[in-house]
Amino acid sequence: MSGGSALSLRRWVRSAGFAWAGIAHTYRTQANFRIEVWAAVLALGLALGLRAPLAPILLACALVLGLELLNTALEAVVDLASPGLHPLAKAAKDAAAGAVLVGSLGALLVGVAVLGPALLRLLT
Repeated sequence: MSGGSALSLRRWVRSAGFAWAGIAHTYRTQANFRIEVWAAVLALGLALGLRAPLAPILLACALVLGLELLNTALEAVVDLASPGLHPLAKAAKDAAAGAVLVGSLGALLVGVAVLGPALLRLLT
């Protein structure tokens, strides 16, 4: 067990650095994550421009990006543990990808529900 308080600012900054490194690695290596980041930027910009509620959009974006980060982490661990083809490795990767898909579809529905009425008012 390492010493130091769990509330140490130095420890928190170090941990946050590891987290940002993981986000940066995922952004550099995963095309879907890059697409999702820019879709989030677009959705948030649209919400701001339409003066629509931000909280549901922020939460939906965070959910999708978080799921994609977990999917990337799981894929890396599975590849490390099972470099060859294995049915359980495939099942794990497919399930993680499915979680991202479900989250993305939910985020799309949140976007339609929150931004749709504001867009309709703008267009009429």
